[in-house]
Amino acid sequence: MRTKLSLSAMAAALAVCMLSAQGEKVEYGKLPLPADLVAPDLKLASAVVTFLEGPAVDDQGNLFFSDITGNRILKMTPAGKTSVWRADSGRTNGNAFDALGRLISCEGGEQGPGRRRIVRTDMKSGEVTPLTEKYEGKRYNSPNDVCVDGKGRIWFTDPRYGADRGDLEMDVEGVYRIDADGKVTRVLTQKEVDRPNGIAVSPDNKLLYVIDSHPKVGGNRKIWAFEIGDGGALGNKKLVYDFGKGRGGDGMRVDVKGNLWVAAGINAPRGNAGESLDVPAGIYVISPQGKMLGRIPIAEDLITNCAFGGPELKTLFVTAGKTVYKFPVNVSGYSVFPPLKPKD
Repeated sequence: MRTKLSLSAMAAALAVCMLSAQGEKVEYGKLPLPADLVAPDLKLASAVVTFLEGPAVDDQGNLFFSDITGNRILKMTPAGKTSVWRADSGRTNGNAFDALGRLISCEGGEQGPGRRRIVRTDMKSGEVTPLTEKYEGKRYNSPNDVCVDGKGRIWFTDPRYGADRGDLEMDVEGVYRIDADGKVTRVLTQKEVDRPNGIAVSPDNKLLYVIDSHPKVGGNRKIWAFEIGDGGALGNKKLVYDFGKGRGGDGMRVDVKGNLWVAAGINAPRGNAGESLDVPAGIYVISPQGKMLGRIPIAEDLITNCAFGGPELKTLFVTAGKTVYKFPVNVSGYSVFPPLKPKD
C-alpha cells in the first residue's frame, strides 16, 4: 500500500530523523529562549475568553453553570451535550437551586458590566424574578456566590474583585440573607470578613460557612463558621481553616457528613503580589472540625467551584477556568434540591 505524506508531516518526520541522527538529549523544560530571536525579557499577552463558575445540578442531572467572560449560562446534559441556556446572564456568577427547583443566580459585575442583583428563575415557565437589586438604596458590588438553607432562606456574598471600583455605591463587601418573606438583611461586614466569596450552610442548618478570600498581601485566605440563630442572626465566629499565603478557597459545597469540599489553589502565578504557590489547584476536603482530609488535584490553573449531582448526589462537578470536570465520590452531597432520595 502506498502512503502519501503532507509537506508538514514530511517536515516533522525529517526533523525527528535529524534530531535522532544528531544524537542530542534535550531537556525540554530547561530550554532557554531562542537566542536573538525574541527579547530576553519576553512577556506573553493573553485574553480570557471563557471563565466558568457557579455549577448547580437539577433533579434530572443537568448541570447549569456560568461563563462570566462570555456573559452566559450554559447547560450540560447527563450525556455531556452542552448548550447555551441563557445568552445574556447579567454576568451571572454563583447559582443554586431552592427547594422548589427554582434557580437562584448571582448576577454580578465582574469581567464587564452586569446587573448586580439576585434573581430567581422558574425552570418550567422561564420567568425571571428579581429578588433584590439594592440594599438601603445602593446597588450591590458584584453578587458572587449563593446557597439556600432548609428553611428557605437565601444567603449570598457580595465582594468586588475587579480592579475597577469606580462604579461601586457601597463601602462594604458583605454577606446577606433573604428571608422567605423577601426581607433582606446584611449579616456580615468587614468587621467579620475581609472579602467574602464562597458560601454554604451545614446540613443541620446550624452553621453558615463563608470563604474569606483576599489576594492582597496579608489578606485572609480563611474559612469561617458562624452559628445561625433562630431568627437567622449570626454569632460565635469560628475559624475552620486557614490556607495561609497560597490562593485560598473560591466556591464550596458540603456533603451529608458536613465535610466541606472547597475549590482552591493555583498552579501558576496570576499577578497577585499577595499570593504564593503554596496551595496547588484542586478540591480540598475539610472536616467540620477543620481537619484537612485530602486534595483532589485538578489539572487547571484556576479552580472556581463545585456541586454535587447525579444518582444519590454522588457525582462531583467542578468548574475550572475553561473546563468542567466530573467524577464519582463515595459520599452523597447535601442540597435542598434535588433532595437526597432514600434507598429502596
